[in-house]
Amino acid sequence: MNRRSFLASASALVASQSMRGLAPFQVSPGGPKTQVKADHNLRIEPCTLEIGKGISIKTMAYNGQVPGPLLRLKQGVPVTIDVTNASTVPEITHWHGLTTDPINDGAMEEGSPMIAVGATQRYMLKPEPTGTRWYHTHAGAFDNLGAGTYSGQFGFLLVEGNETPAHYDQEINLAIHHWEPSFVPMVETMRSESANMPLTTGSDVGYKYATMNGHMLGFGEPLRVKEGQRVLLRLLNASATENVVLALPGHQFKVIAMDGNPVPNPKSVEVLSLAVAERVDAVVEMKSPGVWILGSTLEKSRQMGLGIVLEYAGKSGPPVWKDPVPAEWDYSQFAGAPSTQPVPAPEDSLTFTFRDVGAKKGSNFDVWTINNKSWPEIDPFMLQAAKRYRLILRNGSGDQHPIHLHRHSFEVVRIGDKQMSGLMKDVINVMPLDTVEVDVVANNPGDTLMHCHQQLHMDYGFMWMFKYSA
Repeated sequence: MNRRSFLASASALVASQSMRGLAPFQVSPGGPKTQVKADHNLRIEPCTLEIGKGISIKTMAYNGQVPGPLLRLKQGVPVTIDVTNASTVPEITHWHGLTTDPINDGAMEEGSPMIAVGATQRYMLKPEPTGTRWYHTHAGAFDNLGAGTYSGQFGFLLVEGNETPAHYDQEINLAIHHWEPSFVPMVETMRSESANMPLTTGSDVGYKYATMNGHMLGFGEPLRVKEGQRVLLRLLNASATENVVLALPGHQFKVIAMDGNPVPNPKSVEVLSLAVAERVDAVVEMKSPGVWILGSTLEKSRQMGLGIVLEYAGKSGPPVWKDPVPAEWDYSQFAGAPSTQPVPAPEDSLTFTFRDVGAKKGSNFDVWTINNKSWPEIDPFMLQAAKRYRLILRNGSGDQHPIHLHRHSFEVVRIGDKQMSGLMKDVINVMPLDTVEVDVVANNPGDTLMHCHQQLHMDYGFMWMFKYSA
C-alpha cells in the first residue's frame, strides 16, 4: 500500500471513526445540510492568481485567494471549521502545529478522512498551543506537480492566548511559495565522480517563479512603514520543496518565536533561514528610512520574484538591495544553555537514519528510507504515555530535510556537537550528513505522523508513524 492507496481508502474510515464521536462529519453532494453554522468556512476551489505583470498561475486555493483567509483562534476555545472540496479530486486539510486529535489533525495516514469531491467536512478543533500555526493540504502529489503543497492551498492560523504579546506597532504576515515546478533530471554523472558522495545531489524539482503573499517582487503593493515603528513580521515558508534565506538591508530581525513558540534567547540577526514549513516571528525596528527589498539573499531567487518592496512613509525611488554579510544559520543562538537550563534526561531513545536509495524502475523520483525501510512498509514505533523520548535524527543523504512531527512539539537538545535547551519546534531542518537530537514528551495519545515536509520526499517514502501503547 502507498499514499495513493490511502487517498482511495481513507474516506472509508469516516463511518467507523464517527462512531467514536471524534470524526469530523462530512456532507456529500445533495445530502442533508448541517443545522449549526460553522465558526469558519474554507472552500478548496480553482483560482487564477496574477503573480506578476502578465504572469498568471492556475492553481487550487482556499476561498479563491493565496494565502487563504487568516484564521485567528482563541487558545482552548472550541472552534468548528467547514472545508468544502470544490476541486476534482479528494482533498484534506492539515492544521499544522495544533495538538488536536488524530482524526481532526488532517493527515490520512493517522486516519483523518479525505474530503470527497463536492463534500463539506467539519473539523472540530480546540486550539492549542498559542502562536503562529498554519493550515495546508496534506494530499499526496507524486509526479503531479500541480497537486499537494505545490498548489496554493495554505494559509496562516494564529492561536491567541492571554500572555502579553511583544510590543509592536504593526503586524505583517508573509507567506513564501514557489510556482510552476518542473521535473529536473538527477545528474547521474555527479554521483559517479566520488564513491563517497551521497546518492542525493539535490532536489529534482525546479521552479520558474516565487512569491511573497502571492506576488512577485515589485508587483502589487509594497509594505508601508513609518520611521520609528516596531513591526512584527510573521514569516512562513509554504513552499513544497524549497528552503529560503532572507534579508532586509539596513535592518535586523529580532527573532522572538520559531514555529509559533517563544525562543529562550531572542536575538537580532541580519539573515533569516526558513526551511519548508518553518515559521519565524521577528520584530524589526524601522530606523533606516528608504525603499528597500525584503527578499532572498540569492540573486537568482529574487529574479524569480522572491521578495517584496518595503517603503518608508515619504520615501520613493527604486528599491535598494545590498548583500548581507555571509552568516551561517545556527538554531543554538536562539536556544538556552544546558548549563543554566538543564534538559531532563530522556527515559528512552530512538534512532532514525534516513537516506536516498535511488529511483525505482519506472519512476522519475528517488525513494527515501528510514532505518532502511520506506513508508508504508515501516512498522510503527510504540510510545508509552507520559514518557520523555530522545529522537536521534541522522541524515545519511546530501539533501536538507525539514522534519515535522504532528500533534506535538519537541525540544531541540543537540545539533552536531552543539548542545542546547528550551528551543521548542515542530519542524527542524537536518543538514546533509548531520545529526540532530530532539526530545518529545508522549503527552497526546493517538497515531502521530513524522515526516520530511518536502512534498517530493514524503510522497516517496519519507514518513513514519508513532503509536501509543495501551
